[in-house]
Amino acid sequence: MNAKEIRENTIEELNNKLVDLKDELYKLRFQHAINQLDNPMRISAVKKDIARVETIICEKQAENANA
Repeated sequence: MNAKEIRENTIEELNNKLVDLKDELYKLRFQHAINQLDNPMRISAVKKDIARVETIICEKQAENANA
């Protein structure tokens, strides 16, 4: 997932995506704790996706506040 794809979404869609990503991160951490996670690098990728989505949500909210 890259920033261009994320920027095309609305704030509502981004909030839904954020909830999905946080749920996925929870599941990945649980799998990692019980040693069933195949790709531990997926945890860091999901964390970065969460940060991207949160950053773009803040940018869009600031943009709407200024408009």
